[in-house]
Amino acid sequence: MSLFKARDWWSTILGEKEEFDQGCLCVADVDNSGSGQDKIIVGSYMGYLRIFNPHPVKPGEGVQPEDLLLEVQLRDPILQVEVGKFVSGTEGLHLAVLHCRKLCVYAVSGTLGNVEHGNQYQIKLMYEHNLQRTACNMTYGPFGGVKGRDLICIQSMDGMLMLFEQESYAFGRFLPGFLLPGPLTYSSRTDSFITVSSCRQVESYKYQVLAFATDADERQETEQQKLSSGKRLAVDWVLNIGEQALDICVVSFNQAVSSVFVLGERNFFCLKDNGQIRFMKKLDYSPSCFIPYCSVKEGTINTLVGNHSKMLNVYQDVTLKWATQLPHIPVSVKVANLQDLKGVIVTLSDNGHLQCSYLGTDPSLFQAPRVDSREINYEEFDAEMKELQKIIKEATKTQDILPKSKKHRDLIVTAEVSPDLDAESQAIDSEVKAEAVPSVTVKVTIQSKVTAQKPSLAVCVQAPLAVTCDQFIFDDLEPDSSETVVLSVFLKGNCSPSELEGNCVVSYNTPTGIVKVAQCNFRLPLRLICFPAQPSKAANHKLTIDTNKPPISFLTIFPDFVDPSEDDQANVLGFQFLTGSKTTLLASKTSQRYRIQSDQLEDLWLITKELTLRLEEHFKKQNCKDFACTFSGSIPLQEYFELIDRHFELRLNAEKFQELLSERAVQFRAIERRLLTRFKDKTPAPLQHLDTLLEGTFREVIALADAAEENQANMFQAFTKLKSATHLVIMLISLWQKLSTDQVAILEATFLPLAEDTQELGWEETVDAAISYLLRTCLSKSSKEQALTLSSQLCMPKDTSRLKKNITLFCDRLAKGGRLSLSTDLATQQAAVMPGGCTTIPESDLEERTVIPGSAATFPNHSQIAKQKSKPGLSEDAAEEAEKP
Repeated sequence: MSLFKARDWWSTILGEKEEFDQGCLCVADVDNSGSGQDKIIVGSYMGYLRIFNPHPVKPGEGVQPEDLLLEVQLRDPILQVEVGKFVSGTEGLHLAVLHCRKLCVYAVSGTLGNVEHGNQYQIKLMYEHNLQRTACNMTYGPFGGVKGRDLICIQSMDGMLMLFEQESYAFGRFLPGFLLPGPLTYSSRTDSFITVSSCRQVESYKYQVLAFATDADERQETEQQKLSSGKRLAVDWVLNIGEQALDICVVSFNQAVSSVFVLGERNFFCLKDNGQIRFMKKLDYSPSCFIPYCSVKEGTINTLVGNHSKMLNVYQDVTLKWATQLPHIPVSVKVANLQDLKGVIVTLSDNGHLQCSYLGTDPSLFQAPRVDSREINYEEFDAEMKELQKIIKEATKTQDILPKSKKHRDLIVTAEVSPDLDAESQAIDSEVKAEAVPSVTVKVTIQSKVTAQKPSLAVCVQAPLAVTCDQFIFDDLEPDSSETVVLSVFLKGNCSPSELEGNCVVSYNTPTGIVKVAQCNFRLPLRLICFPAQPSKAANHKLTIDTNKPPISFLTIFPDFVDPSEDDQANVLGFQFLTGSKTTLLASKTSQRYRIQSDQLEDLWLITKELTLRLEEHFKKQNCKDFACTFSGSIPLQEYFELIDRHFELRLNAEKFQELLSERAVQFRAIERRLLTRFKDKTPAPLQHLDTLLEGTFREVIALADAAEENQANMFQAFTKLKSATHLVIMLISLWQKLSTDQVAILEATFLPLAEDTQELGWEETVDAAISYLLRTCLSKSSKEQALTLSSQLCMPKDTSRLKKNITLFCDRLAKGGRLSLSTDLATQQAAVMPGGCTTIPESDLEERTVIPGSAATFPNHSQIAKQKSKPGLSEDAAEEAEKP
């Protein structure tokens, strides 16, 4: 049994599915028995009022029927219960119950019983006040220094303090600058009310100032009346604590000075009567409630602080003296005298767990049994140790965290894409303007070899593609069981996607509580986004892909797009995208070349990728391992830069729309405040066309919001086109320079770092930083460039000139023999940058570049070509057009 666990003296569960909060617990001698023993009063939001008098026979014993003195259901929810001298003509204690719209004061009395059922208790309503405003909380005390009676102050939800002199209503005052109600208490020493406003500052108001201030019912907001004579409600002192308060308590013990305790969300404050901080304690947990009580050490105060980790901490000023574990999260804590036991800790949880506990320990009666001594066999232990070390050595050989093959995986997920399109399209809410939007079925199978708890499947495809259902939740999977789901993928947005790939991710828990993930990828067919069409002879953009094998008939590699009866489609093929654009694919009859041409640069990407993939699959089936594709043309950087400029222009427009919307919103709220002031004025005044101005501003806000939304959609389409063009540029660079798989991965991480584009972190600044890093490391000319430091903060640039210059320089250095590498060793980088003894690039050479008009990139002039004629990417044959079929 833990030393730091609260000792259960008495506990019970209140009702079923009832809710409780901070003000629902109170301890006092409510029946005026005179014995000095407190009773526990509990009210709930369900309207139940209960009074307990615990007297267990032994600690930890459950609740007895006679422990419940009274249980009554009131009609309204109970927000707070307090005990004080609330009835005139007597100094006896009475019970005040605060409802949302009512304050009731009851007398609790008991009648001696003559039978075994015990005493009988009942409550009698002394008086009640119907409230005009919704109540939040209340406090009580001898306001104004009255003797022998307590007055009640109720704080409403809209910031009004309503004061009651027992059976009669005294007055009401509004707190200045009110927004949300906070905790409220009364200090009898200074005769003031202390609260915490929504400005996160502790405020104190004198009772005398409240009494002589302007009446709340006659409060006006006009400037004329603010300048007129009369007393306004002024604050006595203010202390900014910088956080919202959970509770306030004022204590004044004989051996300690009067103090104001404030429990914040992260700190615990002790203030003097004038608002100065006596001390504060920073808490490393989230508190839930607290209560200060008298300390045995003179000049100090003890405080109980409960938190959301089910702990109850005992502080002596700022020093932690004890920490104890509770079985629940307390929302209210009190210290009571019960059955001649002083200092019982009473806690209440939000679901009705009421417990009386004490601190300390119980003596342990357990004694460890005596261990029989025996001789140790050292040889046996040595053999066992060697065996264990051998097992540890074998286990540490494999450093991979992920399993190496599917047969060792506990759960396997596979995705099977249907070879044919759906007979009946499953497309939902597609924005494509085509006559028919096709869909394809994907069958996902989950096979589990172990018990998989709470498995969930997520299917992801890149927008503008969409799935009919992307989230699946299954029941627990038993060993050697499987689950299968079927879904459809279709084109939802009115633009071509940048990738035809999807991803399936399954997350599940093992019986030991470990979270694991299994995933797989799937490839979607090209027919999902385009269909066969008549080839086009003229096009704005053309690419030529060279191979080392004779051209293959399109009847073989594109059987799903070619009609076998038409022989003219063996060497030329047209693709019509659902979005309206067209791409043509041609195969040379005499040379080993393929040409892809289209009016849009981004439309070349998917057809080029599909061509290379199908060629690789075709030659792989024929066991041809030396097949390779190359590119000897010029990189279309100029057209690529136009897409970058278009995307960046839309980003600038989005920023302008955001600024304009902010300005119009401020103007709209200002006009609203002016109109609200006019409408509240008792003396009608002309609106001075404020209503017309409000309507015009509202229309401007709506128009700007629609324009911003349209710009956002255009920016998404522009980013999708930019990603497609970026994929194409990466492929052309990799074929041109014959990059390895690792180098292609570096290229993709450089040019495609973001899955989504946002205003806070955009594609332009991210790619610019990545390229700048490569130019200063693996593509640097000297150690001087490597010493340059990059900016650690990414922000939206003013224009794209620097980015385009860096991309051009990046391609130029690759053309001069640069190689991509992430090695940080200078010698390794220089060896990788300059293979075969190639010289470094002088800065003057960068100014001698020849700019090829149209779609050509910037490359060295003819003198440089003569020097490096041996390079495949810079040969004279690279500039020639592929032979037309």
